[in-house]
Amino acid sequence: MKLKISCLQMDIAFGDPNKNFQTADKLIQQAIAENPDIIVLPELWTTGYDLTRLDEIADKGACESIDFLKNAAKKYKVNFVGGSVANRGENGVKNTLLIINKDGTLVHQYSKLHLFKLMDEHLYLKSGNEKGLFELEERSFAGMICYDIRFPEWIRTHTAQGAEALFVVAEWPAPRLYHWRTLLIARAIENQCFVIACNRAGSDFNNQFAGHSMIIDPWGEIITEAGNDEEILSAEIELDRVNEIRKQIPIFEDRKPEFYK
Repeated sequence: MKLKISCLQMDIAFGDPNKNFQTADKLIQQAIAENPDIIVLPELWTTGYDLTRLDEIADKGACESIDFLKNAAKKYKVNFVGGSVANRGENGVKNTLLIINKDGTLVHQYSKLHLFKLMDEHLYLKSGNEKGLFELEERSFAGMICYDIRFPEWIRTHTAQGAEALFVVAEWPAPRLYHWRTLLIARAIENQCFVIACNRAGSDFNNQFAGHSMIIDPWGEIITEAGNDEEILSAEIELDRVNEIRKQIPIFEDRKPEFYK
């Protein structure tokens, strides 16, 4: 099964949801010209890392973001791995990934499990407690958010349950670009899955972000990679390669999880 993927490597306006919705709308319209099956947005694309004002600018219940993506999905008949948004609930704000299918149905929500203390996420965000597994086009995938990729055991929890591709949405800083590229390639190789990673471009008051969104095959080969600036990164993946490679080197059959505790 072939799927065309388009990653929107946005330059996110700090603390300005209205402007970010406009930018996302513009980029979605541009991406549609390439006829993708799935469009991917980056982490916290509505607000950026304006953490100190999340009580004011976070999307209550993620409702505005969900409606925006649902309308776009139905209008263009495209699936969304809708990046993550600051999602304000009764017990605080979570960093929530949104999955919308081409019929405009909310398929899954995953809130970031691992909060990044180096950027003060633990002071302003609540950790999630659900898995990132979801289905689109009758195939199994997993969604992760930025810092999650440093926890291979969390990702393996999903690929061991059948995920054929890992979608990563991020605001990964430029000083650790080498880590970004290396970790994503490693996650593809060790899990024998496609990795579709959508990072943001640009900067805010405290950070320069790395860009370099990537689409990687199950051998760890980079299919395509973005630069530093705002752009749309697109490529076609052949999901049936995952099963072929997993049969060729059967790591999932050879696992001994009883010894891993």
